[in-house]
Amino acid sequence: MCGGFVIAYTTAKVDPSKGWLWGGAAHIAYNLGRITSYMIIGAIFGYLGSIMLISKTLHGALYVAVGLFMVLMGISLSGNLRFLTTIEVSLTRFGFFQKLFSKLIHSKSLGSFFLLGMLNGFLPCGLVYFFAASAAATGSPFWGAVVMLIFGLSTMPVMVGLGTVAGFLKSSSFRLLMIKLASIIIVLYGLYLLYKGYWFITDPNASIHTCH
Repeated sequence: MCGGFVIAYTTAKVDPSKGWLWGGAAHIAYNLGRITSYMIIGAIFGYLGSIMLISKTLHGALYVAVGLFMVLMGISLSGNLRFLTTIEVSLTRFGFFQKLFSKLIHSKSLGSFFLLGMLNGFLPCGLVYFFAASAAATGSPFWGAVVMLIFGLSTMPVMVGLGTVAGFLKSSSFRLLMIKLASIIIVLYGLYLLYKGYWFITDPNASIHTCH
């Protein structure tokens, strides 16, 4: 979905006649909008996580729930489960989204790139779910926002350079390899969170500083 957005706005909104400097500013504005949405999501999930961290049992239960979610998402990403496709309900079917997207995609202002990025940031996405769950596990709106900020900044170079490397990623086995690697990492991280959750629930002396 993110790749589709980049191709759409690059084709419809980025005017080569304005020069590479303007085009670069447009891409940066788009990604700053996307990262802003991610940080808002991270703060919300961090706050929800803080509500659940009243006791160590609830803290452990949150880690177990997030861990199970990560394991299921990793397996789904590898193509062995339809978990992600079930929960990724696209908002593009709704009329309000279509009208807003149409208005922004036809505007040439830098502000429209920022707002289009924010719109993309709030759309359902498997990797956003992954990091939002990690933000919830921090139990802090501030650190939840920081988690999503790091996620957004880490994806920014790929998003900016997508138009250049899209053909390579599509025509080679590199994309498949990266998806498989990502699914393994997500499953391992999920198992780690399950372990932390079990520790918090069963060990009365466990804390965020001693549970590794």
